[in-house]
Amino acid sequence: MNRMMRGMFCIATLSLLGATTLLVADEPDSLVKSRAFKFSYGLTVTDAPKDAKIKIWVPVAESNDQQDIRLTVSQSPTPITFSRDDEYENLTGYFEVSSLGEDVSVGLDYEVVRREAVNSGGSTGLSEKQKRQFLKSNSLVPIEGRPQELIADREFSGKPMETGKALYDLVESHMKYDKSKPGYGKGDATWACDSQTGNCTDFHSLFISLSRSQSLPAKFEIGFPIGSEDQGVVKGYHCWAWFFAEENGWTPVDISEADKHPEMKDYFFGKLTENRISFSTGRDIKLFPESATESLNYFVYPHVEVDGKLWPKEKIKLDFKYANRPSSK
Repeated sequence: MNRMMRGMFCIATLSLLGATTLLVADEPDSLVKSRAFKFSYGLTVTDAPKDAKIKIWVPVAESNDQQDIRLTVSQSPTPITFSRDDEYENLTGYFEVSSLGEDVSVGLDYEVVRREAVNSGGSTGLSEKQKRQFLKSNSLVPIEGRPQELIADREFSGKPMETGKALYDLVESHMKYDKSKPGYGKGDATWACDSQTGNCTDFHSLFISLSRSQSLPAKFEIGFPIGSEDQGVVKGYHCWAWFFAEENGWTPVDISEADKHPEMKDYFFGKLTENRISFSTGRDIKLFPESATESLNYFVYPHVEVDGKLWPKEKIKLDFKYANRPSSK
């Protein structure tokens, strides 16, 4: 199925008349920790000239093994249209509107039950598409080159779980969580290797680069952290990684959190806390409807274009916040 046909098949419009929900979830697993909260994803596009065509793409959180999602659209300039990218099938919300010379705001509200992520403990295998996806290089995540020099003199057991743990330990010891050096946050594995610093994007890009070079499928996941308080403002994203072993399935790692909390280093190999929400998977993401930008490095913040040109970040006001709510359990 070609790209246009696939987009036409996947796309659907959500009426804004009354409350609208999407992806009502299954009952949470009682054997793991869970947290119930509301998450608000808001943005405002400012300073667009009158009669300009504004296009807005936003990632949309979905239910999966770690989270149950109920979505309502609380503010919208036009009805939202849903689609999926071809590569990773992330759910995307799209708005298109002609500017009236006023600010344009979008608000998506989520009711979430998020569960602690644990090793899946078994495998049904990966499809050929998944193997290609999670073993190939990305534009900033090479599978050969400077990062691989870190392991040039190392020998691995050949057992995927042992290899994953060795690479987890290597990245955690090689890098320090530090956002002081220009260039951090792009998820450039080569930069991370050389700087030995960065944020979660840099830590996990280096881990994925090394894993894939050892024929260990690995994937990038991104969303937002949820604070320990009952409610609060979320100032930035958080990301983590997963690697795949036939005998164990997908295993999560959060190496930047392990670096910030050394007492939890063992925990963050194979587990993720419930204090987060996931929005998308993968790198080099191509949007649908097609955008003027060839692809996105990763997709967690809104992508906005005005008259076919990328709108400056400083003219997009972000408003992310959360509040605990009683669990349904």
